[in-house]
Amino acid sequence: MNTVEKYKKFVITSMVDKIQPVVIERARGAEILDGEGKTYIDCFSGISVVNAGHNNEKVMEAAKAQVDKLIHCASYIYYSKPTADLAEQLARIAPGRLQKTFFGNSGAEAVEGALRLAKAFTGRTEFIALQASFHGRSYATLSVTGNSARKRRGAPYMPGCAFLPAPYCYRCFYELEYPSCRLRCARALEDIIRFDTADHVAAFIAEPLMGEGGIITPPAEFFLEIEKTLKKHGILFIDDEVQSGFARTGRMFAIEHYGVEPDIMAMAKGIADGFPLGGFIAREEIADSFRPGDHLTTFGGNPVSCAAGLANIGVLEEQNLAEAAVKKGELVRTLLSPLMDRYSMIGEIRGKGLMIGIELVRDAHKTPAASEAGRIRDFCLANGVLIGAGGVYGNVIRIQPPLVISETQIRGALDVMQTAFQKVVSSE
Repeated sequence: MNTVEKYKKFVITSMVDKIQPVVIERARGAEILDGEGKTYIDCFSGISVVNAGHNNEKVMEAAKAQVDKLIHCASYIYYSKPTADLAEQLARIAPGRLQKTFFGNSGAEAVEGALRLAKAFTGRTEFIALQASFHGRSYATLSVTGNSARKRRGAPYMPGCAFLPAPYCYRCFYELEYPSCRLRCARALEDIIRFDTADHVAAFIAEPLMGEGGIITPPAEFFLEIEKTLKKHGILFIDDEVQSGFARTGRMFAIEHYGVEPDIMAMAKGIADGFPLGGFIAREEIADSFRPGDHLTTFGGNPVSCAAGLANIGVLEEQNLAEAAVKKGELVRTLLSPLMDRYSMIGEIRGKGLMIGIELVRDAHKTPAASEAGRIRDFCLANGVLIGAGGVYGNVIRIQPPLVISETQIRGALDVMQTAFQKVVSSE
């Protein structure tokens, strides 16, 4: 019985539309090798995880050295040096006054803990999130996720959650145009508080770039406008950097593009270059609002994952991978620009750094071209390039490669993608 057959027989996969038919054997940098010896250029990074590249040598060495010393110690019952050292480094690189970190194992744990902390600090019980958002697949994180496709068959969810129209300029909820809209979506926060809540809001939670929503990229002033209302009402801002953090967008954290300071920030994915780790970091006075029994974890702050996280931050900084993400992202957009002129199917290209979305439409009415996005993804896979296809309408091609991807690899991947568009359009 081969690996695919074992998956079908022993692994629960019924919640996935389609597993990509690749059995990954090895990986290095931005390349993946399957069991049959075929090489792929990875332009998806395991959903924006291996920012420093697959099997980064320095990260692997740090993890291996820690394995020889200690694998597990329950880091919230005993002290662990790698856990303390990583928390110190996160306080150094995090924006604003964020200082104290709680470590878990995943993005959902990080966001759920951040919500719990916001309740503890404010004594309030409600949350406001964005439509088209995604914050995880646990109970509380699905409660603040603004996409019914992720929430079906799981209701009822946590009460006290309201939703603000997303800053999705290409598909504006108010059918307005930026900038003449005067950020109507952000100004609507006041209305949401007044009409959709009991005025007991603990926090507003948002992704600076909405990954699962389709790389939705807010206007430059969006969060500044949001911040005005939050301060007026004494509402905390939880910044969900699970997908956009760790140099992915050209800054260490994507919120740095927007000039506001979060009160709590959730992290995972790119934090340890593939090792399971997540966490949320908060200002000291907020972090200290937890009381004994309020929160805990068995595996969070694992010494091996924290050692990998420390090495990962070192690699990101030593190799200037945030700056590299900017330059390589510009190259990707330069290579994509002629395709937009050539194919009316490409409605918009958006994103920051190496977090890029290509929204596909069928007509001038912006009818989502979901099946076409899937076919382009499948063609690329068959020809040695891994990309994502998603968004709230399933019609966004997602380009999120390891930040160490070379210019040659980028050009090779975009050549395949150009052929994919040609094939898909000609078959219409």
